[in-house]
Amino acid sequence: MKKVFTARRLVVGVFIAMITVGVLTLSSYSLRSDKSPSLPNRIVNDITGWISNVAAIPLGGVSHGFDSVGNLMSTYQENQQMNSKVDELAQAKVQLQVTKAENKDLKEQLKLDDTLTDYSVVNASVISRSPVNWQSQLIINQGSNAGIKKNMPVMGSGGLIGRISRVDTTSSKVELLSDNSQTADRFAIRIVADDNKFVDGLITGFDQGKNKILMEYVTSDADIKPGDKVATSGLGGVTPAGLYVGEVSSVEANDYGLSKKIYIKPSTDFNNIPMVSVAIPK
Repeated sequence: MKKVFTARRLVVGVFIAMITVGVLTLSSYSLRSDKSPSLPNRIVNDITGWISNVAAIPLGGVSHGFDSVGNLMSTYQENQQMNSKVDELAQAKVQLQVTKAENKDLKEQLKLDDTLTDYSVVNASVISRSPVNWQSQLIINQGSNAGIKKNMPVMGSGGLIGRISRVDTTSSKVELLSDNSQTADRFAIRIVADDNKFVDGLITGFDQGKNKILMEYVTSDADIKPGDKVATSGLGGVTPAGLYVGEVSSVEANDYGLSKKIYIKPSTDFNNIPMVSVAIPK
């Protein structure tokens, strides 16, 4: 078996240890002494300093690398927090805009209380509107719990938009004036001409191409002109009189020239109905 500690290696080890102790003793003495270090001390100090500098270069690079990584991670976290705050601000801005729009519609609808003196008003939000039945109906978030019943008139921000066609406990279905189905109930309306003559009739349909309410079979000789106001007549006893519908847009003769077709610009945009008011008899 080969010996690890031979006499030669032992001598070399002791010699190296003595040199190391001597160097450390000289360095310590030179640090405590006020005299200038001797040449051997300077040589030893220079070698020691050179070795320290050489060793410090990679260690400093590693330390700087760790510092850079730490700064990078800190910057990344700060950017993430800033992006999160920006997203929250953007979301809050959108919610504020929606709230402002809803409040504006609500304020406009509350003015109805001044005209519907015999009715109380229940305000509701539109919660559902199918693309298939977009022009014919919508669902609101108030029902029988709020006193709503079938056939009650429903108002938009500008005027009449339809009537209640079905009532559930906490929701109701609204049949719109723009409903063109054969089963749709027709509203009795009245046009007030400039010569103070009344022209009574029924809403017969809705022209989706022109976005106008259609009133047909008018045989009155009253001078009906664009801009004349249109409201419910109250005939039939289902819908109260005086609910604003819109204004006359154009007057045309029918295919035979025996009666008139009157196109009415609705008071409310049927494509944008976020909130409604239901008129309930007091």
